Amino acid sequence: MNVVSKVNLKTPDVPKAEAFTDAAKAVARLQELYQIAVRFLSDNFSDALKNGQPKARVRAYYPEIRLTTTTYAKTDTRLSFGHVAEPGIYATTITRPDLFAAYLEQQIALLIKSHGVPVIIGVSDTEMPVHFAAANDPGLTVPQDGSMDFNLRDNFDVPDLTTTHDNIVNGESFTYPDGARPLAPFTAQRVDYSLARLAHYTATAAEHFQNHVLFTNYQFYVEEFEAYARHMLADPDSGYTAFVGPGNVEITDADAPLPVPAKLPQMPTYHLKRANGSGITLVNIGVGPSNAKTATDHIAVLRPHAWLMVGHCAGLRNSQRLGDFVLAHAYLREDHVLDDDLPVWVPIPALAEIQIALETAVADVTELEGYELKRIMRTGTVATIDNRNWELREQAGPVQRLSQSRAIALDMESATIAANGFRFRVPYGTLLCVSDKPLHGELKLPGMASEFYKTQVAAHLMIGIRAMERLREMPLERIHSRKLRSFEETAFL
Repeated sequence: MNVVSKVNLKTPDVPKAEAFTDAAKAVARLQELYQIAVRFLSDNFSDALKNGQPKARVRAYYPEIRLTTTTYAKTDTRLSFGHVAEPGIYATTITRPDLFAAYLEQQIALLIKSHGVPVIIGVSDTEMPVHFAAANDPGLTVPQDGSMDFNLRDNFDVPDLTTTHDNIVNGESFTYPDGARPLAPFTAQRVDYSLARLAHYTATAAEHFQNHVLFTNYQFYVEEFEAYARHMLADPDSGYTAFVGPGNVEITDADAPLPVPAKLPQMPTYHLKRANGSGITLVNIGVGPSNAKTATDHIAVLRPHAWLMVGHCAGLRNSQRLGDFVLAHAYLREDHVLDDDLPVWVPIPALAEIQIALETAVADVTELEGYELKRIMRTGTVATIDNRNWELREQAGPVQRLSQSRAIALDMESATIAANGFRFRVPYGTLLCVSDKPLHGELKLPGMASEFYKTQVAAHLMIGIRAMERLREMPLERIHSRKLRSFEETAFL
């Protein structure tokens, strides 16, 4: 916390911290406190733009949830979340309680039930940057540093990267300045940072993201996803209510146009919406582990129920054919982008619920089952690398490692997405489709690719959709298994 003389500090009037045993009322108070802070900062900043530098420092604080317990939780031992590890003081700062209302109410209710004590809702000691407050007002933009008549930092708090980090999810013994341990995997500043980045990279607002996220590395899947979405919108019994594309263009009519922005974002994203966020989001992350990490770093703060990679890969076995599917049950990580956050010696386990959903979906869509399913699908290790043109280098070393690992496919994104799912406690899985076999003379050439895309993309995407629909029917407690939880976890998912 930045220390400022109270004489020169202007802050809003807020309700005193209060104990709540009703989760809905606790969330309502979080929303009240948040809106007070946002309005206060936005109004004072607007005034500064019109009338010049304020006479005092203007400051507001994020709201927080705080829990103090002297006993261990009495809870269903099958539940991997909803309780703290041991007696103590726990807290988390909160942003956008309107966006996270259902999530917060669920997590707070579990916490109260598990420990039999109220949660305390009040303001934290963490300053809210004016940039994040202004993000709530479409008509308000914070000018670039140096373009105003005064130094913005002299009167308003700005984003601070020293307090925006992944220490909690990385297991680095994070505590708040007063010694409270974290209740949630992300602080308010970290969430606000990612919400801003999501809007930038995907050109869609966080409000549109659904709880089931598909990642792909080819535009062809987007076209098939739109066709499927329109088919669902035309069916009044489908349960899907709207389709959203880049630029936050939203349609509810199957025949309505979906304008393509003149300038597409780096990761075009599309949302097939359903009540309570139970629909499907498709993100075209493009090619490479850096993009895969960037997308998952920021989507993780939305606490999705699952994410899956459905993209193309190189088949490494001569027995594979173009168009065959690969269900990853292990990963060879040579993407390197997560080495500092999740060491390569950490195993990334296959999650049974995800694997079964994907295999069942393949059987449903292809109408093959049992031993016959092996004709078109292999289960094994997927290698992810950071060099798209690895074939042009001396091959003896890479090929030997691939063979020793028993890899059956190679791509540039899957292990990154799975590893970040493990790191962020988001259930993950991978189903790839073989588009080339570089070790066996079948390179990805234009003529081969067009025929392949025509026959396989629709089926592959449909498998991903069917898998997500199966996962949607599972209780959240079953999907979030203990495989994703460490010794001392946050109470919140």
